[in-house]
Amino acid sequence: MKKDYYEILGINKDVTLQDIKKAYRKFALKYHPDRVEESKKKEAEEKFKEITEAYGVLSDPKKRQLYDQYGHAGIDQNFTADDIFKGADFSSIFEGSGLGDIFSQFFGGDSGFDVFGGGGQRRSRRHQRGRDIQYEVDITLEEAYKGMKKSITFPRNEHCTDCKGTGAKKGTALNTCSTCQGQGAVMTSSGFFRMQQTCPECRGTGQIIKDYCPQCNGKGAIRITKKIEVDIPAGVDNNSQLRLQGQGEVGSGGPGDLYVYIHVVDHDVFQREGNDIYMQQPVSFVKAALGGDVSVRTLNGNVSMKIPAGTQ
Repeated sequence: MKKDYYEILGINKDVTLQDIKKAYRKFALKYHPDRVEESKKKEAEEKFKEITEAYGVLSDPKKRQLYDQYGHAGIDQNFTADDIFKGADFSSIFEGSGLGDIFSQFFGGDSGFDVFGGGGQRRSRRHQRGRDIQYEVDITLEEAYKGMKKSITFPRNEHCTDCKGTGAKKGTALNTCSTCQGQGAVMTSSGFFRMQQTCPECRGTGQIIKDYCPQCNGKGAIRITKKIEVDIPAGVDNNSQLRLQGQGEVGSGGPGDLYVYIHVVDHDVFQREGNDIYMQQPVSFVKAALGGDVSVRTLNGNVSMKIPAGTQ
């Protein structure tokens, strides 16, 4: 499970952009692998990547707003790993600090960074995993207690049946993109940085469609309404999350997942605390004083309960 970005940088949610920059610079200098012992280099590299991802999100107003509202799901569903770093200001933070080469080491290949024009590698065409889908389900306390099979219906994208997901008209071929030479990425400059970005012409596929598929208009996918049955286990708690692997949106790198969030509706008689159920049972003064049996409602039907004499 991903850590909170604010926690990673050791800051509160109401901080300014300047505070975010200061926090990032402090930790980046601390975890520079060239400044730690050889035995701690691997740990420092992982930490450096972690704080850089946090900075890439929190230093961008749009990404920060999505993260504040929806957490990591808001970022994962709207941005690729490359997109997280786009627009982040690294040059003003590390001027004169000697940290340029570390970005080339960590981000020169797959994420698209080539610091100070150091000649980062070009990447091959991108195969992007489909987006995850989130779905909320309301169930009763009785259903949570017993478990159940819940039928849900939701919209999602699936590969077009006519073009098999290519986006090209049946019987036609795809052309190599001349802008990126089939690599799916182009290099752009921003201050001291050269950054590898998704090719705007082919959108990272490395190929150009000449004749679009009439069924999906070149998208390679069509919108359908999907109906599936979800197994909700007995004893499921409120706000639990169920992951259905491969039931999300399609993508060239495989489908995403479906996350089902369980909301247990408040009960008019019972209250749940963990695995325990509480209720108030009225008894007469006479029965409380002398004792006796009462019929008590439970999630599994009525049961007889003995009231000890002298109950208060």
